[in-house]
Amino acid sequence: MLEPSDNNELPAIPAKKYFSIGEVSDLCGVKPHVLRYWEQEFSQIAPVKRRGNRRSYQRQDVLTIRQIRSLLYEKGYTIGGARAHLESDVSKDDSSKSNQLIHQMIGELEEVLAFLK
Repeated sequence: MLEPSDNNELPAIPAKKYFSIGEVSDLCGVKPHVLRYWEQEFSQIAPVKRRGNRRSYQRQDVLTIRQIRSLLYEKGYTIGGARAHLESDVSKDDSSKSNQLIHQMIGELEEVLAFLK
């Protein structure tokens, strides 16, 4: 059974350009096979394929995966319902992703501030 978990409990996204599937799995709290499945179901997830078909996810992909995870695990959407929600609310999703980024940056800046003190 799927265990709901709050996205606030997920680790901060490091300041990197590309992430491996293992890193994304850890950052989003889902297993790699779930990420591969979601790639097929959601057109918004589009990792760059490298040599040997290795996936490289960008920060936007990680944010989208976290949003999908929230819709499925926390809000109880089906795959089809989550897909429709993402496709119908593109502008709303962009502002939601921006808010997630802002909250993450605030957290990272607070960590730096605490480190400097």
